[in-house]
Amino acid sequence: SLEKIKGKNGTLIMFICNHCPYVKAIIEDLVKDCNSLINEGINSVAINSNDTKNFPEDSFENMVKFSRKHNFDKIEYLIDETQKIAKQYGAMCTPDFFGFNKDLELQYRGRIREIKDLKPVVNGESDLMRAMKMIAKTNKGPKIQIPSMGCSIKWFK
Repeated sequence: SLEKIKGKNGTLIMFICNHCPYVKAIIEDLVKDCNSLINEGINSVAINSNDTKNFPEDSFENMVKFSRKHNFDKIEYLIDETQKIAKQYGAMCTPDFFGFNKDLELQYRGRIREIKDLKPVVNGESDLMRAMKMIAKTNKGPKIQIPSMGCSIKWFK
């Protein structure tokens, strides 16, 4: 439940999957950021809402392998078998980030960082990290937010 996973100063909910090249491009940054955010009182949850029948690389078994391979020590990785959660959040792509304050009010809906040619453009802290740290300190997100870009969620047909 959301109450169980929420952090003292905020909660990061992200929609990812195993096969998306955009997720693969940012996964190291994402794990590093989530590991650091725990020190800010922010818990992180990843949700896979893809149609696993038509995209077997995103199956629960492969999620377990993916999370182990990328050391999801501080990230809960959940499956949304009915796609109900993705629809409730209005998730559009993988990765898609939703940063909530301690009162579970949405404060950030943006990217982790700029990506060019499926490579992260690294120039200091990520947009996501800066936004979530701001939320932890002020309970508000940044005024300027650049949308995430990635693969569409693979909806049931």
